[in-house]
Amino acid sequence: MPNVQSLRCKECGRDYPLEPIYVCDFCFGPLEVAYDYDAAEKNMSRESIQDGPLTIWRYDQLLPVGRENAVDIGAGMTPLLKADNLGKELGLNNLWIKNDAANPTHSFKDRVVSVAATKALEFEFDTIACASTGNLAGATAAHGAKAGLKTIVFLPADLERAKILGAAIFGSVVLVNGNYDDVNRLCSELGDDRRWAFVNINMRPYYSEGSKSLSFEIAEQLGWRAPEHIIVPVASGSLFTKVHKGLNEFARLGIIDGADTKMHIAQPFGCSPVATAFIDGQAHPKPVIPDTIAKSLAIGSPADGFYSVGIANKTGGSATIVPESEVAEGMQLLAETEGIFTETAGGVVISALRSLAREGVIGPDEETVALITGTGLKTLEAIADSIETKTIDPTVRSFDEIVTGAAVS
Repeated sequence: MPNVQSLRCKECGRDYPLEPIYVCDFCFGPLEVAYDYDAAEKNMSRESIQDGPLTIWRYDQLLPVGRENAVDIGAGMTPLLKADNLGKELGLNNLWIKNDAANPTHSFKDRVVSVAATKALEFEFDTIACASTGNLAGATAAHGAKAGLKTIVFLPADLERAKILGAAIFGSVVLVNGNYDDVNRLCSELGDDRRWAFVNINMRPYYSEGSKSLSFEIAEQLGWRAPEHIIVPVASGSLFTKVHKGLNEFARLGIIDGADTKMHIAQPFGCSPVATAFIDGQAHPKPVIPDTIAKSLAIGSPADGFYSVGIANKTGGSATIVPESEVAEGMQLLAETEGIFTETAGGVVISALRSLAREGVIGPDEETVALITGTGLKTLEAIADSIETKTIDPTVRSFDEIVTGAAVS
């Protein structure tokens, strides 16, 4: 890609070659992809984007690999829906839902793995792998199958059954006794002596760039502008940082007029190191042991937590810690108002949004986008005890007695 210059350390600024590496040898800072924005500006415009495919690959001028050999199962261009019913409930007149549950494996992780799998083929890996809290495993296994790669994904053993099966159908799943941080440490050790493409370890600088496509799409779907607020569920913090980066890249290239979006962190009480750091005025999140119903957000030592706190502060954003009891409430509220069944991470986002609206952090007429990153069909356990059904006999009398409560003479 002519627009890609190097990998660059986010801390000391040292440049590295475009290889499957992810940590600076000098200061141990994380590496990310650096672009030649002057070259990108010459090759990318609103018109060229609109002429591209209806996937994330319409934005390949700002991705670390081109669309020609993309491992593409249709990630991206998910609906941005005007949420009038939910907005009325919350007192917000300009609310939008970005529904990434509409991706091929029903989460935003298809975006990042499409990029990582394409880069893995370019690097001539024969095996693709990951450590996952659930959604990433399904996306990695699916894209690995499409790419013809061997796949092996590692998951906490206590994960929701639907997420385990949703990955196992595509490839090899290994369940690990421990939380995500235990799984990630194991994968880091395995990655040291096996030439595998671990999408969120040695491929992380490339993989994480795929998240920018979310903000590219939001800006395009809003009519080439950035919203005033975005609420993001935070696990490692990678999605949060890349959504912000994408908006600023579009502004830098003149594709949108500016990127003054306030970025809001949403985390559950049982795993909220990033939100806690922001609220306490600390720059560095303190690691925690996760204990939350929102298992896709259960990363106790978030790799990009420091950068997420910085962005929330810089943009005038906020952080919300959602009580565990309100996660399912958020899921049900979105379902009952907008007909969208989100996973627990989305329940965290909607409950956080409700708090921000009540507290006046988001004004009634301010354009706001809430990110829904996965489907509730993967987290049925979260709402199993709160959903009521009625069973009747196949008679009108039974219906009247049990459902309508009408007295029957």
